[in-house]
Amino acid sequence: MRWLVGWSSTAAGTGAPGSAGATGYDGETLHPVGSQLLWGDPDPLWAVGDWRPDEVRVIRADEQNRIAVLGTCGATDEELRLGLFTARGGALRHLTAWPGSYTAVVQVGRRITVCGDLAGARPVFHTPWAGGTAYATAALPLADLIEANLDFGHLAALLAAPDVPAAVHDSTPYDGVRRIPPGHALILRAGAREVAGYEPVASLAVAAPPADPDRAVDAVRDALVDAVRARLSAPRHVPDIDPGPVPGMGPAERRAARGMPVPGIGADLSGGPASGTLALLAAGLPGMPGTVLGHGTGAGERLLAVTFNDLAVGGREAELERAGALAANPRLHHVVVTGAEETLPYMELDGPLTDEPGPSLVSAARHRARLAAGSADHFTGYGARQVLDAHPARLADLLMDRQRRHLVRPVAALAKADGSVLVPARVYGAARRLSRTPYRAGLEDLADRLRRRRFEESGGAVGASLAALTWARPGPAARWLTGEALAEVSVRLQGATSRSGIGPGQRPGDFRARAALARQAADLRVLEQAAEIRSQRLHAPFLDNQVVRACRALPEALRVQPGARAAILRTVLEGAGVADLPSGWGATSHAPAAAAARAGLRLAVDPLMALFGTPLLAQAGLVEARVVRKALRAAVQGEPLPLDGLADLVSLELWLHRLLARRGTCWTGTPARARAVPAGIQPRRGALASGG
Repeated sequence: MRWLVGWSSTAAGTGAPGSAGATGYDGETLHPVGSQLLWGDPDPLWAVGDWRPDEVRVIRADEQNRIAVLGTCGATDEELRLGLFTARGGALRHLTAWPGSYTAVVQVGRRITVCGDLAGARPVFHTPWAGGTAYATAALPLADLIEANLDFGHLAALLAAPDVPAAVHDSTPYDGVRRIPPGHALILRAGAREVAGYEPVASLAVAAPPADPDRAVDAVRDALVDAVRARLSAPRHVPDIDPGPVPGMGPAERRAARGMPVPGIGADLSGGPASGTLALLAAGLPGMPGTVLGHGTGAGERLLAVTFNDLAVGGREAELERAGALAANPRLHHVVVTGAEETLPYMELDGPLTDEPGPSLVSAARHRARLAAGSADHFTGYGARQVLDAHPARLADLLMDRQRRHLVRPVAALAKADGSVLVPARVYGAARRLSRTPYRAGLEDLADRLRRRRFEESGGAVGASLAALTWARPGPAARWLTGEALAEVSVRLQGATSRSGIGPGQRPGDFRARAALARQAADLRVLEQAAEIRSQRLHAPFLDNQVVRACRALPEALRVQPGARAAILRTVLEGAGVADLPSGWGATSHAPAAAAARAGLRLAVDPLMALFGTPLLAQAGLVEARVVRKALRAAVQGEPLPLDGLADLVSLELWLHRLLARRGTCWTGTPARARAVPAGIQPRRGALASGG
């Protein structure tokens, strides 16, 4: 795991002189383990973990005016210097406008600004510390720093209402550690903190002028090309060494056998049109996108394209055929990774501790099998669905803007899928109700549903769309929580309605789409840590700030049409000179993923029953063990239960076990921090085990 950490003290003397550390409450001087110092006292900043040299840049005007950028950033040093100069006047947005995915930290005198991203893939956390404020791009180091307890109210909210920002607000799994929202920056002035937004939000009352569809799609193409080019132009510092002799293997096979990626650029060529678009863009741009000649695949300047073929489930024959047709491109080298029972979800319950829990923990081994065949820099299409597709609640936005005619095609597609003539009236009525429902009323309705345990929803595409035509809805795991846990989340929601300035100031569809993007970005962050391959970087250009901005400018009337995502990406590729796409390109299906999840549950039912024999979630009062075991047995027998809700429960239980099994700490400087691990979790309490 890679992160940066620093703090801002109330006075210049808080840090230990010359130590680039901080003096804790008992006089100890603390340093992050495995860190490199970017700048020192009185407000030190460290980069921690296996950062590549090109991923860490510090530009200084003088010792009191400097900028640090960590990650993949397409800005030149001169552009960073100009950005530092502009930031001296307090401007923020330009710091987030360069291509790539990165975190920018600016120090101007005693004022420190840390910019988060729009999607939430690069979050920023903060906590009070030694009279000032400590901040980091990971929550666990800050929890170690203040020896935080677990926040079970936050964990209950993750299960009961994961798509509702008001339920979790700015909390984290660690009591006392706070998160800044996406699209915001943390501003510290001599230890005092402020969270400020840098992105304008469309007004709820005033409709934005209609955007030109062609120009909007062109902007998406330009943003994607710049995002891909930023990765291709970055220097590569992956050690190109032979990892040792293995009989009958070449250099590439030996690296893969030892969990080391092939040097160069790779991409997924399965999973939908988004990853395929990135692969074709990367292969088509000038330069050397692929492996170094004579190593890896031996393909010279070709990009390594990976397709995952799930033999344990099947149903991907058409996708494999399309991937093979795309891989006929002379600049692509196609590799098919065959999955088996061992790569099904739930089959591997061991793994590394991640910063936070996430549903991808149950499928980390599955993703690791695919990524192990990839290159050192691997493109993925994560986030494309959230930034390009229309959330069903956007139908209410169209009604608010008096654009009823644009509802015809999406509603007709739902009616065709359901086969009922009543669908148009039901969908239109739900969209009309949402367009007239205040945000506060939406939260109050969700709080009432949780208290009364009302989780019934219609099935199928129409049922999912109708359920999504609300400001807030219960999560799929909410039905298995205890009444006490649901009541606690209900109280959190009611507290949100009493806060000043209640309401997002956005249309419901735009608001729900941003929340869905934030959840996807958070789960991708967990996946990166859980399925991490040494010396490999996963790139998700659809989550870059400039790509997110370009996608948000797409007209609502365009994105709500059936097949809009594939049509937009096809136009993007045509604009980049790629026009020969195979028949059926753009077709996606969730059926193989659901089948894999159910197959994994059947095979792993015994270990899962043992996991929930005496679960930590039950000790915390969030679930009853017998209720979860009953749900697992029912799912294995084929009952139509929400499998993603079971994934949430299992992932959180796994995460708690890994957290309590830790030893050590993220900090050095005192033996007292290597304390013993708690034996268990007390209901509504629970100390955080230290670890590293």
